Amino acid sequence: MPVITFDYQDLVDLGVNIGPDKLLEVLPMMGSDIEDFEDNNFKVEFFPNRPDQLSVEGVARSLKGFLGIEKGLPCYSQKKSNMKVFVDEKLQHIRPYISFAVVENITMDDKKLKQVMDFQEDLHWVIGRDRKKVAIGIHNLDVIEPPFYYKATLPQENSFIPLDVEEEMTPAEILEYHETGKKYATLVNKYERYPLIVDKNKQVLSLPPIINGELTKLTEKTKNILIDVTGTDLKAVNQALNIISTSFAEAGGKIKSLEIVYPDKIMETPDLDPKKRLVQVEKVRQITGLTLNEENIRELLNRSRMDAEIISPQELKVLVPAYRQDILHEVDLIENIAIQYCFNNIHSYLPDIATIAQTNNWYSSDNILRDIMIGLGYQEVMSLMLTNEENHYHRLRLEENERVEVAQPISQDRTMIRKSLLNGLMEFLEDNKHEELPQKIFEVGDVLYLDPHEETCTQVFKKIAAAVTHSHANFTEIKSTVAAFFENLGYEMEIDSYEHPSYISGRCAKVKTVSNENHTPILGFFGELHPEVISNFHLEYPVVAFELRFES
Repeated sequence: MPVITFDYQDLVDLGVNIGPDKLLEVLPMMGSDIEDFEDNNFKVEFFPNRPDQLSVEGVARSLKGFLGIEKGLPCYSQKKSNMKVFVDEKLQHIRPYISFAVVENITMDDKKLKQVMDFQEDLHWVIGRDRKKVAIGIHNLDVIEPPFYYKATLPQENSFIPLDVEEEMTPAEILEYHETGKKYATLVNKYERYPLIVDKNKQVLSLPPIINGELTKLTEKTKNILIDVTGTDLKAVNQALNIISTSFAEAGGKIKSLEIVYPDKIMETPDLDPKKRLVQVEKVRQITGLTLNEENIRELLNRSRMDAEIISPQELKVLVPAYRQDILHEVDLIENIAIQYCFNNIHSYLPDIATIAQTNNWYSSDNILRDIMIGLGYQEVMSLMLTNEENHYHRLRLEENERVEVAQPISQDRTMIRKSLLNGLMEFLEDNKHEELPQKIFEVGDVLYLDPHEETCTQVFKKIAAAVTHSHANFTEIKSTVAAFFENLGYEMEIDSYEHPSYISGRCAKVKTVSNENHTPILGFFGELHPEVISNFHLEYPVVAFELRFES
């Protein structure tokens, strides 16, 4: 999870002066984890549902509410800049959305520059899915001239000097030779044209989502900035802009909006109008267990930096600031009420209902599978249900397909729910390649599929997978393990040849149970993993593996 670093003096300068010891007590009550504190320097980890707190300005804003220093909706004065941005219709199927903001009268120094860059990268991680969904550029406004153009360029056109180099490069050369370009090349190199932002004089500001130009690089002398946010999701693009522009405003910057001219519509960004929500008093009491009245709830919401109006003794209308992209439902408002009440003040109690527990049938069969594999000499591992596309697909030589993605991932390593157990086993072997061989591991767990007939529905399946690595691991060894596994379950199996991208051609087989109405059908495959897969996980010895799925 993102960790931000700031000095105690940073908070004092922003209006929070409560003493370091008190701060150490308060920060965890706001949903953070203090990683380190030394010489008045804080390293604090926040959950990704609060990207507005990934800057010291955002932390100060929340602290002032929690401590009662400032209450209610923060007010940011915003004027029109009379600047325009024209969007090329050719970007519609590449990276179609963009939003802009101007922030004037900012103050920069070495420490602030580093904080801005860290904040930008944290937002890329939390909201942007490592720039795939959203990418942010921050530019020195004083060296460029509006209007600005967001256009689609051919890879060999529009050379410019990217950050950290001294010579001009074409977009194609940046993707091939520049370190940042190579890292993010897959985001755009599948298209015939690449996104580009230029000014009135055709000076290049940015090649989003890859890299900014050296021309608009921020320095200690920068006073006025232009923020661009591009992406594939308009809502996420606007949310990211609201978060970063209001963070600069907390430090004294003045926000100005720009007119975004699309081929079919015109928008003004940033849009800092608050969202309206309703919260029911009885529901607050029911979920928190607290005997709060409508006035208590209004006060606690004000401390959350929201405006609340009592409509009746049963209901309140709440204005949620534009930077709070985590408030989606009424229960999110109730969570904020509980945080402001302070979790330490909420007392636990035993429920009045007595129950007798028993093992859920879905999981009772797991113990049988575990006993069989342990009896065959395997050691159990457990991996997270959340994984990422790189490990789940690319490193196993598989093409990406329909999956359940995480809307607000904790990190770029946990962006989807697994459909297979194999990559988890390979990651385990990668992390333990220094251990003694042979290594024989297995995992029993649930996986989640999107229903092929209805994209909004999901299907949960139980799977078992195993992997073996040592210098002589081969097809015969894993076949004998699968046969023993089926035999111990009392099943007969059928084997047929099978081509699977993760396995060596000719050394992979599919397996299923012989039809029997008294048995749960099992489908799967086993064999010797492809050398490229082994290399992708930085292993040095052959790996054989199987994966089986239980159909009910």
